[in-house]
Amino acid sequence: MGKLLNKVAVVTGGAQGIGAKIAERLLEEGATVAMLDTNFNTLEQTANKLDASGERVLTLKCNVADQTDVKDTFTTIYEKLGKIDILINNAGITRDAFFHKMTPEQWQSVMDINLNSMFYTCQAVIPSMRAQQYGKIVNVSSTSSWGNLGQANYSASKAGVIGLTRTLAKENGSKRITVNAVAPGQINTDMTKNLPEDVKRMATLLTPVGRMGDPSEVASVVSFLSSDDSSFVTGECISVSGGFLMV
Repeated sequence: MGKLLNKVAVVTGGAQGIGAKIAERLLEEGATVAMLDTNFNTLEQTANKLDASGERVLTLKCNVADQTDVKDTFTTIYEKLGKIDILINNAGITRDAFFHKMTPEQWQSVMDINLNSMFYTCQAVIPSMRAQQYGKIVNVSSTSSWGNLGQANYSASKAGVIGLTRTLAKENGSKRITVNAVAPGQINTDMTKNLPEDVKRMATLLTPVGRMGDPSEVASVVSFLSSDDSSFVTGECISVSGGFLMV
């Protein structure tokens, strides 16, 4: 442990699920972590469990789909913590519907949270990362980026994440900034717990390891991509799906 000592990380969507586990893992590795979410009560409860002293956790309410809110929030982070070395773009939502029944609101809300937010947050950190000649950005995509029934909006947003990741990796590699993505499969979170049992059963059958994943298993890959162990890894999208994408 301790691979992230003296590093400052930002985790969006940090209140619960994968985001909370990522924050926990980064803290275990020695980082100071700014946790962002719109659900501030849950965010503070999670942060208190992770670091009761409050010395290495900063919690901020932030709507990452609002560019002004993002700018103000990241200004606060720089003022309080001095720098940002690591950005984890984890915030995401689903608004599932078959395409012929999908409303413009369902489409736009998913695009705003899942993809547009990454444009705002990356623009908030990349100039300073380029100036300090160092940075790690990890974007959370999904195996749904390959297409999924009833998820035209979600799949399109998560495919966009991969395109954004690869472009930023090419543009910023010479400045010692690596930009990667992870694509979780079926993970036990609040987002998946309400799926119909037959859907979860089929997903498990199509997953070679024969089970759903745990948020900590995604966090471990994110931790690797956030550390200098991954210094020669950039522009990649690593599937954390128990082999689902091999099927």
